[in-house]
Amino acid sequence: MDSLGWTDKGKKPKDTIEPGQGIWKDGVHQLGEESEEVKIKLFGTATDHESVHSGINFDKYENIPVETKGENVPEGITEASSTFSNSGLDKHLLENIQYARYTTPTPVQKHSIPIVMQNHDLMACAQTGSGKTAGFLFPILSAMFSKGPLEDPKEPRVKQGYQSYKKAYPQALILAPTRELASQIYNEARKFCYRSYVRPCVAYGGADIQRQLRLIDRGCHLLVATPGRLVDILERRRLSFQNIQYLVLDEADRMLDMGFEPQVRRIVEGEDMPPPAKRQTLMFSATFPDNIQKLASDFMNEYVFLSVGRVGATSENITQKIELVRDEEKRPRLLEILTQEKDSQGLTLIFTETKRMADTVCSFLNDNRLPATAIHGDRVQSEREAALDSFRKGITPIMVATAVAARGLDIPNVTHVISFDLPSDIDDYVHRIGRTGRAGNTGIATAFFTHGNRFMSKPMVKLLEDAKQEVPAWLLNMSQDSGNDPSNFQPMHDRRRPRRRDDGDDIGPRVSSFRVQ
Repeated sequence: MDSLGWTDKGKKPKDTIEPGQGIWKDGVHQLGEESEEVKIKLFGTATDHESVHSGINFDKYENIPVETKGENVPEGITEASSTFSNSGLDKHLLENIQYARYTTPTPVQKHSIPIVMQNHDLMACAQTGSGKTAGFLFPILSAMFSKGPLEDPKEPRVKQGYQSYKKAYPQALILAPTRELASQIYNEARKFCYRSYVRPCVAYGGADIQRQLRLIDRGCHLLVATPGRLVDILERRRLSFQNIQYLVLDEADRMLDMGFEPQVRRIVEGEDMPPPAKRQTLMFSATFPDNIQKLASDFMNEYVFLSVGRVGATSENITQKIELVRDEEKRPRLLEILTQEKDSQGLTLIFTETKRMADTVCSFLNDNRLPATAIHGDRVQSEREAALDSFRKGITPIMVATAVAARGLDIPNVTHVISFDLPSDIDDYVHRIGRTGRAGNTGIATAFFTHGNRFMSKPMVKLLEDAKQEVPAWLLNMSQDSGNDPSNFQPMHDRRRPRRRDDGDDIGPRVSSFRVQ
């Protein structure tokens, strides 16, 4: 049973209407009955810090630059009141948006919603934490609520052993690079499908595939999936893409970085999905490198390009602090910072470069009576979900993470992100600190900078200047050092020891890790 109360067993599961579920009958969307229990499970309460959706800094957020390119691009939501009620979204969806306490559309939502509602393909580049998930879910669900489901093609049942199955024919497919992001999008979809006929499903690795298949078999109008698990399901012939009307690639740059392009191309080009001209394709990415431009060209039809904020930039809502430390000073300084914030109501997310260091830092904090949990690639899915749940609820208000949690996670009330280890790429740093300062809220990002991170000084200075942040004099001097050529720089730890097998994470291809221990 999932958190909506939907079960995955029963002789006639598709004939059963669960609490909070509607139906489509005789061309009419018949909403399900209200269920206070389901509503609280989905939307929380007004005092629940897990349900923070509008921040205190929207005045500054309103002024970030927005650029659109394409033919017949519709105007954004520009009315003075600037609320979702002016967006043209389905009436029932607006009711669910109100339950979720979404009040003011973010800049990306103000533009993506009208663009998608007018049937344009969309390539959107926006800062992390800008509300991209609602930016594609709202117009897709609005159209599905208004138009109803498509009739399934008449195909023979799939025989597997002594059993036979009817294929599922989702109308919307959302691809995400990680199981955490897929689960997060799915949970958002469940909120906004409350009392509707639309059944969202999710499929990702590290969880029981048979249970996922049983839930898909119950009915699947909208599917959120990671590429690897989706290919596995396709090979079992349990899905068809003939009815796909909407294809979404979220964190598209991350998917390519992780080496998923072959699986993505097989899903989109190698199955029975309608061609670009007969579906609507939406791509969301924090950066727009050449390989993403090529993917957009191959997958989309005369798309609109939407850029909200500077591509690859950080939000001005985040106060960035860069501290020059020695490696042996990191833990004492971390303890000092966290002890000062012990009475804070916010959550703190700490990033390390290796799984081993994540566990080490987590143990160090717990030994010093600072409740902490850790999440990384060696944790099984149930452990990862338990750690995230404990963190979200504030039971353990500190979480130590590797790159597995660096992108896509939307955890409300993260007020401080600490880069215990800096990554080797400035884009990775941008995505990490984007876990705070989300959707108009303010946040703090602290980075421990060692001399082994000198190669990051120039891009770090540019990033700070672009975000109108204070640049420490020592960092500016380091960036102007004529010897600061990364190609000439060899991190000290590379001379001291060979690379350990656990350096980096187990997500995607290996990247060089400039970690000093």
